[in-house]
Order: sequence, then structure tokens, then C-alpha cells
Amino acid sequence: MSKKNSKKTAAKVLSGKETAAYLARLIEEKKGNDIIIFDLRGISPITDYFVICTGLSDIHNRNIADALVECEKPYHVEGFEAGYWVLLDFIDVIVHIFSKETRDFYGLERLWGHAPRIEYDHDQK
Repeated sequence: MSKKNSKKTAAKVLSGKETAAYLARLIEEKKGNDIIIFDLRGISPITDYFVICTGLSDIHNRNIADALVECEKPYHVEGFEAGYWVLLDFIDVIVHIFSKETRDFYGLERLWGHAPRIEYDHDQK
């Protein structure tokens, strides 16, 4: 009588930086625009990374948010119903999905522009 292999494979836990890059690539796949990752470690007590992007419309913003939620469960979501600014809080990473007008108005890049920007591999899956 043979025994089945009962070894469990551990899921890889991503760092905050890896999570931010992963979410940025998912946004890119959903045709989000002007994607920026800010490294806020040591600058803000709120989170370690911001991922900021622009969608083409409120519906597009909600579709981007849906895709992210499908792959990674956020701790908190704000603005989904209205759609012009959807915030997804993944604890170490906060994703801001904006309409162009809302992004221009609130200017998170101006507010956090002194924070280092993180590059991510656009082609990595």
C-alpha cells in the first residue's frame, strides 16, 4: 500500500515592495495609466508604499479595483461606489485609483513627491 505525498507547499509571502510591484503590474494589465510607486518607509506612519494610477472613467477605475481585489484581498476599500477615487488598503501598500481630474485636484505626487519612486519590472508575471 503506497502513501500519497503529504508534503505541503508553503505559499510565498511577498514583501511590501514586491506586493506594490505586483499590484502595479496588475493595474498595467487592466490598462491603468501613469502608474507610480512611492516608497514611504520612514516618511509616513500610514503605510510603506503608495501605488497611484489613473483610469479612463469611473467604471474603468472600478474594473481595475475589482481585478486587484480578485488577486489580493485588501484590508479596507474606500470610494468604490463613486469610482472617481478608489482606495485599496493592503496594510503595507495603499493603492489609489483616480480619475484624471481627481488625481490632478488632490495631487498626491505633489504631496509625496519627495519620496523615492520604485521601479518595477513591467514584463514580470
